[in-house]
Amino acid sequence: MPLETQLQSLIFSFIFGLFFALIFNIFYRFLFRGHFIFKIISNFIFVMANTLLYFLALKIINNGIIHSYFIILLFLGFIIGNKKTKVIRSYKLEAIYD
Repeated sequence: MPLETQLQSLIFSFIFGLFFALIFNIFYRFLFRGHFIFKIISNFIFVMANTLLYFLALKIINNGIIHSYFIILLFLGFIIGNKKTKVIRSYKLEAIYD
């Protein structure tokens, strides 16, 4: 794989990790609160939708080739994004969901 394609894939993986953290914190209430069956269904749909989105974008960028360092940057982006966007879970937004 050419170096330019690898760099694009690395940058995309990191940015998608940030995006995933943002979406995770927005939908936190739906994923971890409520009835047990609802939590299972919402978690399944959330994970499948984001996984599909990630792999479809990788298919466009580099024909769907996955390397371990893409996954490492995805998790790194998630960790950094989660620390920055955790404030979204504040009580003010919880009042909107009620």
